[in-house]
Amino acid sequence: MARILVLYYSHSGSVAEMARHFVRGIDSVNGCESIIKTVPAVSTTCESVEPDIPDTGPGYATREDLVDCDGLALGSPTRFGNMAAALKYFIDSTSDIWVSGALSGKPATVFTSTASLHGGQETTLLSMMLPLMHHGMLITGLPYSESGLFTETGGGTPYGATHVAGEKNQYPVSDNEKELCQAMGKRLADIAKKLKAS
Repeated sequence: MARILVLYYSHSGSVAEMARHFVRGIDSVNGCESIIKTVPAVSTTCESVEPDIPDTGPGYATREDLVDCDGLALGSPTRFGNMAAALKYFIDSTSDIWVSGALSGKPATVFTSTASLHGGQETTLLSMMLPLMHHGMLITGLPYSESGLFTETGGGTPYGATHVAGEKNQYPVSDNEKELCQAMGKRLADIAKKLKAS
């Protein structure tokens, strides 16, 4: 089985919902299984003290989850055109994995949610790609063969799946955005399965 890690941080729930649609896409591929994990919140003044196991939702990711995966979908809300601090904090702890080359050659994709259509979706996606490229991962985009990239004014970019949540998080993940998440999860799983088989 090719194991695909869906790793995300979500503050208001939109990114968590997107992650669940990635899981549906991954699990639709025969010979692939999804593992969904999150990271604990951090504070700008001091590190938050979180329980070892979250009260609800997926468990917290470990660095071993990264090493053991055959593919990675990485998701974060946008924070000033960048990934959220909680996800960056986790990624910054992976230097020993980088030194070992354990992620090199594995496929990865990224996804995000913003308050507005022009709220930094693509820069956030690019900010998440950079450390993955340093790890030697193979970045997988969302191709324009997915017609939803042309037909909506909501989320969706060739750089990765996106969602527009609205200023007060009033917009749920649209059907089109769900379909794009599922398509990206399926694409990532297909690629990971082929790479693992080779």
